[in-house]
Amino acid sequence: MVAVVAGGALLRAGQQGVGQTPSAFPLSNTIRERGSSVTGAFEGWYFDKDGSVRVLVGYFNRNTKQELDIPAGPNNRIEPGGPAQGQPTHFETGRQWGVFTIKVPKDFGTKKLTWTIVANGLTNAITLHTQADYVVEPFEDAANKNTPPKIRFDPNGQWFTGPPAVTAATYSATVNEPLTLTTWATDEGPKINIPEGRGRGRGRAGAPGAPGAPGATAAGGFTPAPPLAVSWHLFRGPGAVKFDPVAPRVDIPNDGKATTTATFSAPGDYILRVQGNDSTGNGGGGFQCCWSNAYVAVNVKPAATGGK
Repeated sequence: MVAVVAGGALLRAGQQGVGQTPSAFPLSNTIRERGSSVTGAFEGWYFDKDGSVRVLVGYFNRNTKQELDIPAGPNNRIEPGGPAQGQPTHFETGRQWGVFTIKVPKDFGTKKLTWTIVANGLTNAITLHTQADYVVEPFEDAANKNTPPKIRFDPNGQWFTGPPAVTAATYSATVNEPLTLTTWATDEGPKINIPEGRGRGRGRAGAPGAPGAPGATAAGGFTPAPPLAVSWHLFRGPGAVKFDPVAPRVDIPNDGKATTTATFSAPGDYILRVQGNDSTGNGGGGFQCCWSNAYVAVNVKPAATGGK
């Protein structure tokens, strides 16, 4: 049996949904094509613009070719108060940053939530809390005043920015018939401490010229930062979704318009996630700013059948 981590303790993987037995084996979270685990990722907590307190949560699917669907329940639960508290039920491969939030009372204090995921027989659990050293600022980078991209779903509609909190748009579709999805996005970029040659409309990740920072070169110089980008993702749903393309081109001169299509394999209710990134990239280069996630709901009807 394989040793995994749950709640900070080494556990031995056993029957799904059943309490696990402590193990003295060393931790081994192997990244492989299939058969590995999924772990929640506590990004931190923050004050929303309305003054409420929210915890920001992502996940890491260690399978490089296996996406997983795990309904809210014994194998995908947040406690106390769950099992469903807004978490995804579809898990893409790799690390996904800040894909959902949970609003907690202002007097949450030292209370904690636990998100447990059982995938491929491996159980992982993380703790969600509001300890002072985990506070983040997803709406503004304190170092350079960068802010997340803004996204809207109507050319004259409401802007959505930062972590997801509400459903931004609602659509109807039919099985196997492409649904056109259009966004308009914009990004102001950093306001201060901008390295020379990097104008407005771009973000930051890492020290200027540092290896791995956007625009950094091996010699420590800078090339133009990557443009504003949007991408589409399945968050919840009873079937598969094909996006064409997953990351549509953002037409900056045309108000940041970007269009894709989504084709659904089964009828039912879906939640899609659209992500907007500036040059800070996924997860803001580790600073938890500045990228945006927004949800759209899609009700998919069965395909029409022939009749008399």
